[in-house]
Amino acid sequence: MSHKTKKPTNLCFISKTVFTLVTCCLFACIANGQKTKKDSVLAALRKLKSSAEFTVQDTSYIQLRNQLARSYRFLSSDSLYGISIETLEISREANYELGQSKALDNLGDYFSDKGNGDEAIDHYQKALELAEKIEDKEQQLGIINNLAGEYAYASNYSDALNHYLKGIDLATEVGNKKMLSILNENIASLYATQKDFDQALEYYEKVKKINREIGNEVISAETMSNVASVYSDIGRFDYAMFNVNQSIEIFERHKVLDWLAFAYEVKGRIYLEQNKYHWALYWFNHSDELHRELDDERGKIDLLNGMAKTYFHLENDSLSLAYAEEGYQKSKKIKSLQGQIDCSETLYKIYKERKYYDKALAYHEIFQKLSDSLSKDENKRSLALLETKNEYEKQRHLLIDQNKKALAKQRAYIYSTLLVLLILGTITLVVYRGKKIQKKLYSELKEKSDVLVQREIELSGMNKTKTKLFSIIGHDLRGPIGALQGLLKMFSAEDINQKEFLKLVPKLKADVDHIFFTLNNLLSWGQAQMNGVVTRPKSTALEILVDDNINLLTEVAAKKSIKVLNQLPENVIVWTDIDQIDIVIRNLISNALKFTPENGLITIEAEERGEKWEIMVRDTGIGMDEETQKKIFDTHTNTSTYGTNNEKGTGLGLSLCKEMIEKNKGSIWVESYPRKGTCFYFTLPKTDKKYKQAG
Repeated sequence: MSHKTKKPTNLCFISKTVFTLVTCCLFACIANGQKTKKDSVLAALRKLKSSAEFTVQDTSYIQLRNQLARSYRFLSSDSLYGISIETLEISREANYELGQSKALDNLGDYFSDKGNGDEAIDHYQKALELAEKIEDKEQQLGIINNLAGEYAYASNYSDALNHYLKGIDLATEVGNKKMLSILNENIASLYATQKDFDQALEYYEKVKKINREIGNEVISAETMSNVASVYSDIGRFDYAMFNVNQSIEIFERHKVLDWLAFAYEVKGRIYLEQNKYHWALYWFNHSDELHRELDDERGKIDLLNGMAKTYFHLENDSLSLAYAEEGYQKSKKIKSLQGQIDCSETLYKIYKERKYYDKALAYHEIFQKLSDSLSKDENKRSLALLETKNEYEKQRHLLIDQNKKALAKQRAYIYSTLLVLLILGTITLVVYRGKKIQKKLYSELKEKSDVLVQREIELSGMNKTKTKLFSIIGHDLRGPIGALQGLLKMFSAEDINQKEFLKLVPKLKADVDHIFFTLNNLLSWGQAQMNGVVTRPKSTALEILVDDNINLLTEVAAKKSIKVLNQLPENVIVWTDIDQIDIVIRNLISNALKFTPENGLITIEAEERGEKWEIMVRDTGIGMDEETQKKIFDTHTNTSTYGTNNEKGTGLGLSLCKEMIEKNKGSIWVESYPRKGTCFYFTLPKTDKKYKQAG
C-alpha cells in the first residue's frame, strides 16, 4: 500500500532510456522543459552577478540560490546539500532571516530523503521558528507540511495530524487554497496508512471540492492518483483504474515526472491485484525507468516490492529476489518499517519457493517481529489520531464560544446603529433608484450607439474589400485579357497571318501566365477577405515546396539568366498549411525574379530560431527605399509596380503573403537597400514531436 505525500511544489527530472517510442518522446519533452527551468535560474544568477552593484549578500541572489538548491532535490542530493549549506551561511552573514529559513527547509528535505528523521525535524523546526519570527505565513505553511510529513514517516501520527490541522487553520486564514488541498490530502493519507479507508475517502472528497475551486488540473491529478491507490487497496479496481488513467494523462501532458512515476506504479499495482502480471510488469517497468534518474528512495520501495511480487508470479525467481532484496535494503536504510515488512514477506515467499528454508525462516521471523510491533502500535496510533483530532476540535470550539460572547456584546451597539442606518438607507435608496434608472437608460443608449458604430466599421471594411477587388480586376486583369482578345480578333479577321501570330505566341504565353498567377492570388485573397480561410496545418517538408516553385518558375528565371538556389538545410520540417505556404513561396520567388536584373542570384535559406524556422528569400535585385518598405505589406493598398524587364505585378502578392504567414502563426518582414538587393524573412513553427499517451 503506497500513498504519495504532497508538497507545495513538485519537480520533474530527466530519464535516459525507455522501453517504447512513446516514452522516448515524452522524456525528450520533459528533459527540455527541466533544462529550461534550471537554465533560467542559472541565467538569472549570472545576470545578477554581472551587475556593478552585485554583492553575495543581495537578497535576490540568496532567493535564486535557494530556488536552485530546491531544483536539485530529486536529481542530485549532494548538490542540494552543498548549495543549501553555502546559502545558509551567506544568509546569516547578510542577516536575511527568510533566506535562512528557506535554506534550513531545503536541508530538512535533504535529511528527510536520506532517512535521517531526527536531523530533518531539527532543521524544519529551526526553519519554522525563523518564519514565525518574521511573520511570513506562506513560508510557515510549507514548513508545517514538511514537518508533519516527517512525523508521519516516523509513525508519530499524533504529532503529524496535529501539525496538519494547525496548517489547515493557517491556510484558511491566509486564503491559500492550494495548501488547504495539500494538507487535507496528507491527512487522508494518514488515515489510509491506518487502513481507515472510510475516513481517508471522506477527506479526499473535501480535497476534490477544494481542487475544483482551484481549477488546476495537475493538483487534481495528484489527488486522483492517491485516490486510485486507496481504491486499489479496498479492491474497487474499476474506480482505481479510472482515477489513475485520468491522472496519467494529465501528468504526461504537463510532464510532471515524479508524480507520473508514482501513477505508473499504482497502475501496475492495480493489475497485480487482479493477477494480470504481464500488464503489471509493463507499468512497473515504466515507473522504474522514470525512477532511475529520481533520487527518491522512499518513493521506489513500493515499486521494487511490486516488481518482486510480479516476477515471483511469473516464475522468474532470480529477478524477483533481486528486486525484493533491493527494496528491503532501501527500507532499512531510510528506516521505513512498512517497507521492511512488505519486502521481508516477499523474500520469505521467494526463498520458501526456492527451498532455501533457512533464509526463508530468517525473513519470516523478521516479517513476524516487525508485523507484531506494528500491530501493537496500530491501536495506539489510531487512538492517538482520534484523541488529537478531538482535542483540536475541543480547543477550536472553545475559541468559537469565546468569540460568540464577544460578538454578543457588540450586537446591542450594532442594532442601534442599524436603526439609524435604516432611516438613512431609505433616503439613499430613493436617490439611488433614480440614478440607477438614469444609468440604465444611458447604458442602453450607449450599447445601441456602439452597435451602430461597429456596423459602420464592418460596412466600411466590406466596401474597401469590394473596391480593392474591382480595382485589381480593372487594373491587372482587364489589360492583359484585352490585349489577348485583340490579338485573337486580329488573327480571326486575318489582319495578321499565321507566321506573324506565331511570333506573338511568347508574348501571348507571358500574358496568360500573368493572368493565371494574378487570378490564383486574387482568389486566395478574396476567399480570405470575404468568407475566411480555414488553416489546416500538418507536418510539411519545406524543401519540397521550394523545389516545386523553383521548377515552376525556371522558364522565367532562364529568360533573365538568373540563378535560383535552394540552400535550405536538411529536414526543415514545419507545422503549416501546405497550400497557403505554397502561395507565399511562389509569390516571394516571383517577386525576386521580377526585381532582379539579368545574371542575378536568388537564394532560399533557413535557420532555426527556438521553436520556429526562419526562412530567407534573398536576391541581388534593385532593392527599395524605406518608404516603399513601409507600404509593401499594407492590405489597404494595391499599387502595381514594374520589374527590371517591365514585368507587370498585381500589388496584391505581398499583402496576401502577410495574411497567409500570420494565419500559420508566423511573421514576415523585409530588409532592403537600394541597388544592393532585398531579403524577405518569414517564420513558421516547427513540427511538434507527437507521442502516444498511456492508456
